[in-house]
Amino acid sequence: MAPRRAVICSYRLGMRDGVSVEAAKWAWALGRLGYEVRTVAGAGEADTLLDGLALEPGPPPDPAAIDAAFEGADVVIVENLCSLPLNPAAGAAVAAALAGRPAVLHHHDLALERPALAHLGPPPDDPSWVHVCASDAARRLLGAHGITARTVRNSFDLRPPTGDRSGTRARLGVGAGDRLVLQPTRAIARKAVPEGVRLAERLGATYWLTGPVEEGYEAELAAVLGGARTPVLHRAAGEGPQAMADAYAACDLVVLPSRLEGFGNPAVEAAVHRRPVAVGGYGVAGELRSLGFSLFELDDLAGITAALERPDPAVFDCNAAAAAMHCDLDDLPGRIGDVLASLPERSPAGTP
Repeated sequence: MAPRRAVICSYRLGMRDGVSVEAAKWAWALGRLGYEVRTVAGAGEADTLLDGLALEPGPPPDPAAIDAAFEGADVVIVENLCSLPLNPAAGAAVAAALAGRPAVLHHHDLALERPALAHLGPPPDDPSWVHVCASDAARRLLGAHGITARTVRNSFDLRPPTGDRSGTRARLGVGAGDRLVLQPTRAIARKAVPEGVRLAERLGATYWLTGPVEEGYEAELAAVLGGARTPVLHRAAGEGPQAMADAYAACDLVVLPSRLEGFGNPAVEAAVHRRPVAVGGYGVAGELRSLGFSLFELDDLAGITAALERPDPAVFDCNAAAAAMHCDLDDLPGRIGDVLASLPERSPAGTP
């Protein structure tokens, strides 16, 4: 019997953004389900790169090239490309190519969730597709616009490598008795870097931002970091699980000050690595709290200080239990298998 084939398609893949990270987990899970997986993207690292699919609008994608990239697929997983229309021509072309074909539209961010883009409305829909959201809030939002969706939350390895706290802090030049606040995000406006810096200032801590600067944020970031009243570091943690394990081990507090997140991976990663986390007002944070995660508000200085001075193992145990219940990577193949089983009866591979 020929193996089943899946294509994962996105604006970009193989990078440090959240969509790339979660798409790689879905590729792993599909492999566990017996699928051969190919990747298609406009940028980054993929088996097929099509310029017209990149985030930055440019020449429209070639419909014939998209058809060729999807040829032979039993299912196509579209990672955010049809969810957030940053390149509307790309989304329209992919949706047209998938009309009548089995596909899963995996939504990480929706235009409906962003005030500046809400007027663009819901993503495209087709009777042959299944919609999957990372949060119940996004699922309900689609439902309000007549689109039925399922929730599959982002998943995490609950047995990460042990991090090197002392060695990492030494490499960073952070003293053994100094506080270190980690913001493991990209440097873009909606990640609210100034709020992360401000919290580090109030705690008398070194602030460490690990992600690259993107979306024209260079000048503003330089001003924010240059004006900080506390030591700041802007450098990558490194590549792979060990590098991130070292970063989480080195820090005393994780901060995710974002105003808008489709999910907010660092909040759960902090729980996995048994670190306290302070988050901004993004909507899914409330949903994570309802699932049992303990997350500090950015302005809860007294609570954060107490947690740093007298860490409570029971809180970390509670967070770990919530992660195991709702976000265990080992459960992802089964969850995706349920999604694929809900697809309408499919035609032979490669034919609508």
